[in-house]
Amino acid sequence: MLVAGGGVIGLCCALELLRAGRQVTLIDRGKVGEGASHGNCGTITPSHSAPLAMPGQIRQALAWMLKPDAPFHIRPRLDLDLARWLLHFAARCNRADFERGVKIKAPLLIAAHAHLAQLIARESLACGWESVGTLNVFRSEAAMAKSAWLPPLLREAGLVCEVLDGPAVRALEPALRPEIVGAFWHKTDSHLRPERYVAALVERVRAYGATIIEDQPIESIERAGGRVQSVRAADRSFAPREMVFALGAWSPLLGKALGLKLPIQPGKGYSMTFAAQAGAPRLPLTFKERQVCSTTWENGYRLGSTMEFAGFDARLNRVRLDALRRAAGEYLVHPPQGEPLEQWCGWRPMVYDDLPIIGRAPGIANLILATGHGMLGVTESALTGVLVRELVTGQTPSFDLGPLSPARFH
Repeated sequence: MLVAGGGVIGLCCALELLRAGRQVTLIDRGKVGEGASHGNCGTITPSHSAPLAMPGQIRQALAWMLKPDAPFHIRPRLDLDLARWLLHFAARCNRADFERGVKIKAPLLIAAHAHLAQLIARESLACGWESVGTLNVFRSEAAMAKSAWLPPLLREAGLVCEVLDGPAVRALEPALRPEIVGAFWHKTDSHLRPERYVAALVERVRAYGATIIEDQPIESIERAGGRVQSVRAADRSFAPREMVFALGAWSPLLGKALGLKLPIQPGKGYSMTFAAQAGAPRLPLTFKERQVCSTTWENGYRLGSTMEFAGFDARLNRVRLDALRRAAGEYLVHPPQGEPLEQWCGWRPMVYDDLPIIGRAPGIANLILATGHGMLGVTESALTGVLVRELVTGQTPSFDLGPLSPARFH
């Protein structure tokens, strides 16, 4: 088996295939485990069952475009693939598509959360896993009222969401400022330290006997007779019996060579990581009006989020990093102090329907796609590994892959 992509999805696929007795070669363009999952906030969130495309989102996005430090930004440029992606996204910002999306995402994320907890326990992964819930925190009564549709929607989907007023949320999380008017408490969410999670996965994949090839970007893929015939990466070539395509945001670049339609855009996210500090929040938080996240671990503290469509520009945008710290100051009694230990950006593989792409590639018998997980790659990683292993071994998938199939774009 050749697994292309050494991020959290590729690592989980490799681990499950190794446990099923397959020989696995894992190849990555950089260092394994250092992609989009390295610097995110590590929240495991069935609460994120509402699709990003929802009624009113276009109006909100346009308003944000006028603010350089807003949570969402598109760098102006001529990019026909991005234009098509945005048109498809806009077309889904209606009530019917939104409600269909919730009915798919909620059971997917509930199953994903359970599989991730099982994986961490089974493999004894030291990654700071905690199940204490997450808080969506509001400073504005108007903003909280505008989001009042979310708790009943999540409850109907089988998720726990408790509405707290200002005194109740501040009693639960004393790190919040007096101006906080309320919060939604997603009690069944969890969190972990993502870079430790992927490092532990790398260790386990090595221990199970995988061959890991790093710093080898795939240069070409050739197909013939309805199969992937050869894969070339720098000075290496492969003729895989079966291949897993877990290339994240880079998937469309190689997918085109195989005639695959993979509507994935790189959504650039940012984070700043600090040393552990007194007065840091106990619970993972989302500062809702700013769409900035905060996660605290025993030995660290991270602010993150934002969504920037700027292609594969690897530069750190100072305006967007400063917005993270400014948001923390608006919500926290003691925002993080001092210089950050790390300032980071990474590309999330965003699909316009906000669902991952998992399944056999149309017309290519020996290629399985596992990509397009958006902002939920860590959450969905263990389940994706299980589903890929089931496809390879001929088992009936434990989750309905119809809505996730690559064929939905063809």
